Amino acid sequence: MHAYRSHTCAELNKSNVGETVRLSGWVHRVRDHGGILFIDLRDHYGVTQVLCDPDSPVFAEMEKVRAEWCIRIDGNVKARDEDLVNPKIPTGEVEVFVRDLEVLGAAEELPLMVFGDQEYPEETRLKYRFLDLRREVMQENMKLRSDVVTSMRKRMWDQGFREYQTPIITASSPEGARDFLVPSRLHPGKFYALPQAPQQFKQLMMVAGFDKYFQIAPCFRDEDPRADRSPTDFYQLDMEMSFVTQQDVFDTIEPVLRGVFEEFGGDRKVDQTWEQISYAVFCLKKKTDKPDLRNPIKMQIVSEHFRGSGFAIFAKLLEQDGTEIRAIPAPKGGSRKFCDRMNKFAQQEGLPGMGYIFWREKTADAVAQELGITVKEAQAKLKSGEVEGGMEAAGPLAKNIGPERTEAIRQQLGLNVGDAAFFLGGKPKAFEGVAGRARTTIGDELGLTDQNRFAFAWIVDFPIFQLDEENGGLDFDHNPFSMPQGGLDALLGDPLHVKGFQYDLACNGYELLSGAIRNHQPEIMFKAFELAGYGKNEVIKRFGGMVNAFQYGAPPHGGCAAGVDRIVMLLADQENIREVVMFPMNQRAEDLMMNAPSEPLNEQLRELHLRVIPQE
Repeated sequence: MHAYRSHTCAELNKSNVGETVRLSGWVHRVRDHGGILFIDLRDHYGVTQVLCDPDSPVFAEMEKVRAEWCIRIDGNVKARDEDLVNPKIPTGEVEVFVRDLEVLGAAEELPLMVFGDQEYPEETRLKYRFLDLRREVMQENMKLRSDVVTSMRKRMWDQGFREYQTPIITASSPEGARDFLVPSRLHPGKFYALPQAPQQFKQLMMVAGFDKYFQIAPCFRDEDPRADRSPTDFYQLDMEMSFVTQQDVFDTIEPVLRGVFEEFGGDRKVDQTWEQISYAVFCLKKKTDKPDLRNPIKMQIVSEHFRGSGFAIFAKLLEQDGTEIRAIPAPKGGSRKFCDRMNKFAQQEGLPGMGYIFWREKTADAVAQELGITVKEAQAKLKSGEVEGGMEAAGPLAKNIGPERTEAIRQQLGLNVGDAAFFLGGKPKAFEGVAGRARTTIGDELGLTDQNRFAFAWIVDFPIFQLDEENGGLDFDHNPFSMPQGGLDALLGDPLHVKGFQYDLACNGYELLSGAIRNHQPEIMFKAFELAGYGKNEVIKRFGGMVNAFQYGAPPHGGCAAGVDRIVMLLADQENIREVVMFPMNQRAEDLMMNAPSEPLNEQLRELHLRVIPQE
């Protein structure tokens, strides 16, 4: 018999009754039923119930066993009584009577329990990640991640791509985030960088004639952490193709990702048609470039209804240049209770509050005031039908701007009795983040968002340039290596009107993918950087390898990169990316388990010709 196991803890069934078997695993749970010990023995594959009574030669040793001890047992497979069968597990028809025991690894008192669904602080979970990962949900998340990556690889090979590896140590390259620098021992005072992405290398591969490349690529960025982003490293499905248009890239990657979501998304619907939406159009309606199409709410500009109105806050605001008022419709949200809840949400977001109007059936008080009669008389007229109730607008804004403006807003937004609208004003960049989150919250709380769907949208036509508010000059708004729509001629006109062949793919409010058709012609690249304030020599200094390569017959090419971690997070129905990463950092970019980052030894610093300057 094998030294540790003849079967896994998921294999035994009725056909094994009467056999002598050997199992190894962790003690998941111990139950003492009147002198008979029942132990759920767990390994990576499943759970088998084993039992031991005083007739067993190792009963005394089994009494000492505790949760999460790693043990090996030998025993006889027995059929469970019919009323004790557990249909929830594959081994639920049998149990193993223990004849021999070996403790492979005893466990000290546990800082967190593996059995059950108790909540523990994230710091505890990350410090003892090796225990946290033993929990069933974490085992399933990591298996899902592995299966998703395998599926991606197979689907890319089926599309005619080959996987190639790119360097992990390379030159520093500004790509939107901070680099992790690596000091060179052989070249004192110089530094390598960990790649933010394989961007330049994959483009150089296209110049070298490798027509279709992909890689499950590690990427390193020194970023501030978020729930959907790692602060240090992440993995992406990276791809590049030669002789392609933007639509060719879409047609290639769509079946890969759609197939992955269909394979692992359970019973959730997956959109078959992926809408393409202009960046400018979608930002206006949803106030985000990461749209959640499951949410039907569309924001609208309603500035004219407040200009010169009795609501002084908005009226005075609109006297300033570049300001506007936007409305977030809330169908079925027409109650003071819900409006107060959203007002509290705005305060938690750092705002004084959020203006609102809600529409309700006209009250007897309103009818009485309108007709100059008592409330009791109004109630009687409403009940008899002598007077039609109709609807009325309620809330502080409605009182300030009056019925005509309120009715105009209702008609513009297409709202009725039982609905509400919320309002935010100012310069759009100052409030659009809160507006986007408010839209999401309203959609979720009112049940408007379809939670059983993966909804995809391509965001296209990104602007290449933006105004730098500090110096009034131009800066790159998005990827500086994107080919401008219209080529060199477009750059000779108004730069703020130039769109790029750049695109993002959003799903359920998350950005899953970014990509572009690349700017592969040096003269167009130099002109684009010149407009952003970078001279030719500066471009050559920063991107010399790529610029040099483009002078030797560079093909048109483009591609994209899809975030593996974020895709798995959506498929696993998790809200935090750390739930699908094996060994993540905490919110302060620290590895509590391995104690990283750590202070270097003096010998290491001397070898690297470095000195650490103490913080004041």
